[in-house]
Amino acid sequence: MFYVDNKLQYPVRVDTPNPLFARALQQAIGGVEGEIRVAMQYFFQACGARGNPKFRDLLMNTAAEELGHIEMLATAVALNLEGAPLSLKEEMAKDSAINAVMGGINLKNLLSSGLSAMPVDSDGVPFDMSHIYASGNIAADMTANIAAESTGRTLAVRLYNMTDDPGMKDMLQYLIARDTMHQNQWMAALEELGGATGAFPIPNSHPQAEEKTEFSYAYLGFHADGSEPAPGRWSSGASVDGKGDFTSQPMKPLGQEPNLGKAKPKSGAQSEQI
Repeated sequence: MFYVDNKLQYPVRVDTPNPLFARALQQAIGGVEGEIRVAMQYFFQACGARGNPKFRDLLMNTAAEELGHIEMLATAVALNLEGAPLSLKEEMAKDSAINAVMGGINLKNLLSSGLSAMPVDSDGVPFDMSHIYASGNIAADMTANIAAESTGRTLAVRLYNMTDDPGMKDMLQYLIARDTMHQNQWMAALEELGGATGAFPIPNSHPQAEEKTEFSYAYLGFHADGSEPAPGRWSSGASVDGKGDFTSQPMKPLGQEPNLGKAKPKSGAQSEQI
């Protein structure tokens, strides 16, 4: 069950409306790094979370928070669009190219939503849920969530550096702070699940003895000249999960040349293939 409050999670103030910045903010709503992505990712992870119920609570609670972030950003988009012209003539008077298409604003925000936010990215492309990762494996999901919050924080920092509006900077610093917390909470959850030596390799329920162990910690190089790959922490010494030792070697083909046989009759293949 969800509850709603008429107040925003954090104050949203725009001192100088900027339609172009409204377009940039759309990336934080409907972009692959945006709030719709993380809200839905945590929500579906929560819906499928099995085992200790505290992980479901953690995910669902954070999903609800991210919905509030969407509301904040949508409000910010609408307030920034206060400066958008409603008539093309206003811009045509300034520039025959309609001021580089209405000054760079997303015309969808004018034509489809009446100067309001939409579930789209900064180019007006709708978010299609293809970047939602909910695997049913709690450790895999927490790992994916760290990446989601990392790219989200990167985007928020870029938006912060794009604007001089004090109100927008204040809002973005709040969102940046929450991304900091979320990165840490997902790492803390992984720590509770055993950390690098307990949770990894994911899934830790599969017996490692059954995999091709000679390749489990081998860093393989695929250089055409057969040279060794560039060394790093990942090529020698104890593995991060503590269950093996890294090695490094050039890779040579171990399989056969594939032969798929002839095509089936009436398969639409050329006669030479049948």
